[in-house]
Amino acid sequence: MTTPVLYDVPGPRARARHAVYSVIGGLAILALLGYIFWRLWDAEQITPEKWEFLQESAIVEDLAEGLRVTLSLAATSILLAIAFGAVFAAGRLSDFWLIRLPSIAVIEFFRAVPVLLMILFLNFSYTEQLGTYWSIVLALMVYNGAVLAEVFRAGILAVPKGQTEAGQAIGLRKGQVLRFILAPQAVSSMLPAIISQCVVALKDTTLGFAIGSSDITDRAKLIFTDIFYNNPVAVALVLMAVFITINYTLSLIARWLEARMRRRGERVVHLQGAQAGLD
Repeated sequence: MTTPVLYDVPGPRARARHAVYSVIGGLAILALLGYIFWRLWDAEQITPEKWEFLQESAIVEDLAEGLRVTLSLAATSILLAIAFGAVFAAGRLSDFWLIRLPSIAVIEFFRAVPVLLMILFLNFSYTEQLGTYWSIVLALMVYNGAVLAEVFRAGILAVPKGQTEAGQAIGLRKGQVLRFILAPQAVSSMLPAIISQCVVALKDTTLGFAIGSSDITDRAKLIFTDIFYNNPVAVALVLMAVFITINYTLSLIARWLEARMRRRGERVVHLQGAQAGLD
């Protein structure tokens, strides 16, 4: 058994203190949650009548339709973002500055602009041409595509240089080396980061609420603003449950892929490092 060098292994007394602190901390958290529950119940925000909307089949069907629109927004935007990211990642890796510099400018610009501002700009400037749906999709596409461009670049740079040298040795040009050798090997290392970005895209679809999209958040607004229900907390908890379930499932898939790749000794591209522009 190896001894940690950065800290001392806690002794019996320290472990006992830590156990006491854990119990006290747990009780404090339970007390806080109990207090919040009591205040919400006292304000009649989570009482049984506030959940009656879930018994209305028309409302449940409307929420399901809103969820379909949300998933459609996320799926369409992430597919377009993958194509966007692949093109500009290749541009950023180009040896020609006339291609490389504009690609860098586009990537950095769309990474810096808040998604909500982009949605508002597209919706107000091109309302007739795009409509609400495509204003949201294109805003999500350029932001997530800019992030994925860095993911793709990091994934390609993570491939051992010997692969590039081997391709050049048999007479392949840089573009051919990228398409036929580097990109196929980099795909597997990029999958966890791509799935993680899907989570981001799914969460950002809720920003369409600002322009009246027909996604699940906009349809939920019609429920809690109704005079009969007036139940924003109950509706918010339902939305939280839906998004947490979907996003947690995607996160589990990403972690499973990463763990599997590590067992096989493959490199993994992390989303945080790619977003920071790290090689």
